[in-house]
Amino acid sequence: MEKILSNAIEAHGGLKRWQDFNKVQASIRSGGLLFNVRNLPQDPTLRRVTVWLHEQRSSVRPFGAAANFIDFTSNRIALQTDGDKTLLERKGTPDELHNHMKEGIWDPLDRATFTGYALWTYLTTPFFMLMPGFTCTEIEPWQEKHESWHGIRIEFPPNILSHSQVQDFYFGEDYLLRRHDYYVDVAGKFYATQYVNDIIEVDGIKLPTKRKAYKRDIDGHPIMDQLMVWIDLSEITFS
Repeated sequence: MEKILSNAIEAHGGLKRWQDFNKVQASIRSGGLLFNVRNLPQDPTLRRVTVWLHEQRSSVRPFGAAANFIDFTSNRIALQTDGDKTLLERKGTPDELHNHMKEGIWDPLDRATFTGYALWTYLTTPFFMLMPGFTCTEIEPWQEKHESWHGIRIEFPPNILSHSQVQDFYFGEDYLLRRHDYYVDVAGKFYATQYVNDIIEVDGIKLPTKRKAYKRDIDGHPIMDQLMVWIDLSEITFS
C-alpha cells in the first residue's frame, strides 16, 4: 500500500512540488445524466474553479448570475456575489450537509455542495490522501483490457465531505491515475466508476483534464450508456 501511494505521489509531481502551491485554478465545462436526475440540467457555460490544496475549500464562478460564485468548505456552503454579499448560506457538519442532499429535489446550495466537494477531490488526487485522518489499504488490481492497474482503497475522515466515506483509486504501470470508484447516495443511489484521460503536466504537477463517470454493474464494469458526469478542464494554473 505505502509503495503504491508513494509511487503515485511521485508520478504526479511529488510532495515537495505540491507543497510549493496553495491553490489550483482551471476552466471547466461539465454535464451528464446526474444533473437531470435532480431536475437541474447543466448548461455548457465555461466556468472557473479554484481549489485550495491543503484544506477542503473550493469556489466556482459564475454560478447562476455572472457576478455570483459559490464558496464551499466542509462545514459551510454559500452563494455569494463579487461585492461580498451572501445570497444563500448553509452551515453544518459534513454529515449534515451531505444528508441534506438526500432530501428530494436539490436546491441551489445542494448542487453547489456536490460541485464543491467533487471538484476538490478530483483536483487534489492523489495528494489529499496524505492529509491527516485518511487511511489507505491496498486492494486487488483492476484488469483493463491488457493492462493491470494498481488499486488502493481510501477511507475519508469525518471532517472531509466527499461522495462516500470509502473510495477506490486505480493507477497504471506508470502510477498515474486511471480510474476512480465511489458510491453516490445523494442522486439515485448508484455505484460509479470514473475514467480519467488526457493527463498533462502543469508547473511540475500531472493531472487529468478529462473525466467520465458511469454507473457500473455488479462486476465493476462501466455501463456505457449511463454517462452520469463528464468534465473537461483547461487553462490550469497553480499558485
